[in-house]
Amino acid sequence: MFAAVLFDQGGVPVPSYPLMIAAAALAVESHRSLLQILIVAILATLLADLLWFAGGRRFGASLLRTMCKLSLSPDSCVGLTRRIYGRLGPPSLIFSKYVPGFAAVATTLAGETGTSLRRFALYDTIGAALWAGGAIALGAIFHEAVGAVLIELERLGQYAVMLLIAALALFIAVKWWQRRRFLMTIRMARISVPELVALFDSGSGATVLDVRGTERRLRSGWIPGSIDAQDMAGLDLDPEGEIIVYCDCPNDASAAVMAAKLRKEGFRRVRPLAGGIDAWREYGLPLHQEAISVADPRGVSSSARP
Repeated sequence: MFAAVLFDQGGVPVPSYPLMIAAAALAVESHRSLLQILIVAILATLLADLLWFAGGRRFGASLLRTMCKLSLSPDSCVGLTRRIYGRLGPPSLIFSKYVPGFAAVATTLAGETGTSLRRFALYDTIGAALWAGGAIALGAIFHEAVGAVLIELERLGQYAVMLLIAALALFIAVKWWQRRRFLMTIRMARISVPELVALFDSGSGATVLDVRGTERRLRSGWIPGSIDAQDMAGLDLDPEGEIIVYCDCPNDASAAVMAAKLRKEGFRRVRPLAGGIDAWREYGLPLHQEAISVADPRGVSSSARP
């Protein structure tokens, strides 16, 4: 049980939740304590989460990018989790185990954003107890039905193992296909950082949109002259104008999704910034970190040329 939960929360696709349900059902049938299962599951969860938390504190955004490059759901890995965690903060750890793809990323975000260890441990322990407690409660309540399923699996013998492996393989195959299809949809022409600076210097009046979210934007800074995408509702964008979109996610996923959406709405000259704000930093270009109103996106002077 400990190993299964540890690997599951560590990112390995091990079905620990059904195992906890089965263990609880067997415990009820044999008149054993459910508390041991709960304690073991919580300890394994906390150990895995503390490793992710420490990794986020030590490696920050680079670890998040690596995680999401390997994720079977790259479209939601950074963007969705950042929005949820940015809106709710550490209390989101209470329900993070129930949101697919959110748990490991949320614990890493907690470390990256500087959440205190005490606060992290409090909310993560509550979340682990609710998550494991839910599985144990299901197993205890429906122990007769679970027991019947286990007896049938035992009767099937090696065929049951084959069925379980086939189901897991099918799940991974579906997620892989969804990932491949998503990567195909965001395959489009990008603009490089030098090209963007040249665009600024030319006085083209290009609009630059930041899709990272307001909280992330205020905390880490933004490309001078760029506009928070959440403020788009009040803008009068030219359908024929140049629009550049950037983020800080693997494969420029969030930026590419926004670019594809804008193209469907009739904006033809939309491109994601290759490498996003991280590429901008690598060129040693300045970032703005003061509250500003919607500004002329040509706010990069010629001295910022890479």
